[in-house]
Amino acid sequence: MTSFGHDVYDDVIVGGGHNGLVAAAYLARAGRSVLVLERLGNTGGAAISTRPFVGVDARLSRYSYLVSLLPAKIVRDLGLEFAVRKRTVSSYTPVERDGRAGGLLVGGGESRTRESFARLTGSEREYESWRAFYGRTGRLAGKVFPTLTEPLPTRAELRARIDDEAAWRMLFEEPLGRAVEEHFADDLVRGVVLTDALIGTFADAHDASLVQNRCFLYHVIGGGTGDWDVPVGGMGALTDALAAAARAAGAEIATGHEVLRIETDGRAPAEVTFRTATGEGRVVGRTVLVNASPRALGELLGEAAAPEPAPEGAQLKVNMLLRRLPRLRDTSVDPREAFGGTFHIAEGYAELARAHAEAAAGELPSVPPSEIYCHSLTDPSILGPELVAQGYQTLTLFGLHTPARLFEKDNHGAREVLLTGTLAQLDAHLAEPITDCLAFDADGRPCIEAKTPLDLERELRLPGGHIFHRDLSWPYAEDQGAAGRWGVGTPYANVLLCGAGAVRGGGVSGVPGHNAAMAVLGH
Repeated sequence: MTSFGHDVYDDVIVGGGHNGLVAAAYLARAGRSVLVLERLGNTGGAAISTRPFVGVDARLSRYSYLVSLLPAKIVRDLGLEFAVRKRTVSSYTPVERDGRAGGLLVGGGESRTRESFARLTGSEREYESWRAFYGRTGRLAGKVFPTLTEPLPTRAELRARIDDEAAWRMLFEEPLGRAVEEHFADDLVRGVVLTDALIGTFADAHDASLVQNRCFLYHVIGGGTGDWDVPVGGMGALTDALAAAARAAGAEIATGHEVLRIETDGRAPAEVTFRTATGEGRVVGRTVLVNASPRALGELLGEAAAPEPAPEGAQLKVNMLLRRLPRLRDTSVDPREAFGGTFHIAEGYAELARAHAEAAAGELPSVPPSEIYCHSLTDPSILGPELVAQGYQTLTLFGLHTPARLFEKDNHGAREVLLTGTLAQLDAHLAEPITDCLAFDADGRPCIEAKTPLDLERELRLPGGHIFHRDLSWPYAEDQGAAGRWGVGTPYANVLLCGAGAVRGGGVSGVPGHNAAMAVLGH
């Protein structure tokens, strides 16, 4: 059975994903005894790099893949050897109009972007609206993002800090679809804007719950700019650096340890029961931080399931390795530019609405929307030298509006149907089929893998395959409840939530880990 360095730890952390590692590093650096228990044989959770294709030297960000919400403060505080790179192109969206292949390129300089808008829409008006809209969200981002690593503001405090009633109404009070339709006239432009509200979120533009607004907010405030950056070395470079920082500060990390129960009255040190390949064991922690979903936390505490709806993921994740980038039907854009940013597929405003309606009715979208980007164009270090020399590239595809319920009867069959339909939508804008560009692994199989929400639930314990553990929260205190000063509290004073399901959780941010550590340290 496992032998640990302490009989009683100051802090036991359940789960070695990136948030748990952030918390471990902060707490150990403060001189506390820290133990991290991780179910899998490796740390990192969804933020890992791996070689998914047999015999191929390509280390891909298999699940999470871009960085926006990670505060530079955390990188500095923990002395992480980790860097990100900017993408020179924000997005490219292909479209066929009047029988001609074209598209909308955002990036490569203001003049190119302005020209692309004018060519698509026939006037300057849509681009000026774009600038005004994102100018407003950019100003809001500069005010909201720093609050993520501060004590949780009230709704009134955040509203006063933003100090822009029109922006507040647009993002915090009215369905986002209203603002999109008021600002933009072109269907394609509307769709590009809306996509940031739908990543991992199954909602319509006019959903009264405003879950789409919350998703959009987190996607436009990252770093105070809304930029989505490429992690140098892949996402695993971040979690490897976090694990190294935690260990260097004195934290113990035990992989292959699945936590089964947490027993506490909220006052006395908690007893944590775990299972390994050789049997069960127990460890005691004065404080327990849980880097798992709120639903999993309830199960570990032996509580009945929460009355809120069960979380449900709604995305398709596809990883590909190509021998070369495909040629585009739109010859005015270099494929290296088109795939260097976010390549939107079937994400016009009407297409997104139709896909949502079909999925809500229990059918796979007939025209599946998705978006792609190529990590290796910005950071070729994830590929072996021989692959780089031969021109190999990675493609990461993220599909929208595919809720877990659509895969419950036949996960494998539905996955294959959806993958075929999604690639067909991509092929519609290519001068050659994407399958003609795929690399092959050592066994002669094409280098492509797809993950549904049910696959993510099975592999990573994401509830319902929900990448945020549950619907994203507003970044303020809804009330003076158990979440407490930092948004990480539970009904038990010595048990804190440090995963994506905490207030201000979601995405690769480290924010819940930082905030849980600050709560423990009494900041």
